[in-house]
Amino acid sequence: MASRTWVPPGPYDLGRTLCVLARGPGDPAYRVAGDGAIWRASRTPQGPGTLRITAAHGEIRAEAWGQGADWLLENLPSLLGATDDPAAFTPRHRLVHETHRRNPGLRLARTGLVLESLIPSILEQKVTSDEAYRAWRLLLQRHGEPAPGPAPRMHVMPDPRAWSLIPSWEWHRAGVDDKRAATIVRAARVASRLEEAAGMDDARASQRLQAVPGIGPWTTAETLQRTNGSADAVTVGDLHLPKFVSYALTGTRDTTDETMLELLTPYEGQRHRACRLILLSGVTPPRRAPRFAPRDFTRI
Repeated sequence: MASRTWVPPGPYDLGRTLCVLARGPGDPAYRVAGDGAIWRASRTPQGPGTLRITAAHGEIRAEAWGQGADWLLENLPSLLGATDDPAAFTPRHRLVHETHRRNPGLRLARTGLVLESLIPSILEQKVTSDEAYRAWRLLLQRHGEPAPGPAPRMHVMPDPRAWSLIPSWEWHRAGVDDKRAATIVRAARVASRLEEAAGMDDARASQRLQAVPGIGPWTTAETLQRTNGSADAVTVGDLHLPKFVSYALTGTRDTTDETMLELLTPYEGQRHRACRLILLSGVTPPRRAPRFAPRDFTRI
């Protein structure tokens, strides 16, 4: 085990900062323990590693295990949002201002690991969250490897070669259709090129990711928000986000991506942060219909 301590430069909320990295309550690569510690299992450039992070007395302490331990600790400040600049954000709406005031410790995490965020984002394309979370959980449990160290029943995701070798019936068993499975395999085959996007600006990184067929603006934004800590990557093409943004800022719910982007114009350069704050406000449009029922791909 190796360890490191990091002292945030101001108010800091560990849970709010890292919660976007969890892919559902049963994510095998992300756990919140009963004592509040956050556990992450990652495949780093140096190999698999496990990270345990706790906050106490104004400082963050991390412990790491495995071949990737040194890499995880070296990049700990970036993961925790040290490269994020919340001072660049100026609230322009009363609701956003109030949510910003109530969440002074929110930072945008930056993992620096592209496939780790890209693959679950591909799994979330055009399906319910529960379907995508189930697929991620099953694929990691069956094709990943146990996380190093004393991690509580956690798994590190497969390496690129292992992703590309998953047989068709295993994708089917996890509820993943051929289109999403093929996109993941294509991404895995050019993993080294995609990982370079973690060091690029948003425009170049988007171009690099979208060079892979099956990866579009929605998947790219969801990835860059986590991998690069992008403050401006807006998730366009989402079923719910335009409604949430429009309802929170104008009181109307039926809108389009174009209208959402127009409403977010005052936050140019910080549009993703504005969306995070809008979602944190808890102001959402009332439901008009029941949730979409998950489809059982194993019966197809």
